[in-house]
Amino acid sequence: MKTSLFALAAALFLFGPAQAQHTDQERQEDIARHRAMAAAHEGMAKCLASGKKEDICAAELQAACKGLALGKSCGMRHAH
Repeated sequence: MKTSLFALAAALFLFGPAQAQHTDQERQEDIARHRAMAAAHEGMAKCLASGKKEDICAAELQAACKGLALGKSCGMRHAH
């Protein structure tokens, strides 16, 4: 039992989990979602650069990213 668990863990480490292939439509939707997230983050950068308070810009980012990504930071977490 230990050997088979070790072999499975080693295989996952070396080869990673199996990933499902996406259809062309799913791939295009993913590309569009990434572009929309990038635009939302660019909007956040412009908002901050304009001198607005961070909480106002964060609220705008959350609104722009609704349904696009997980979390309050639109799929991007910062170190601070």
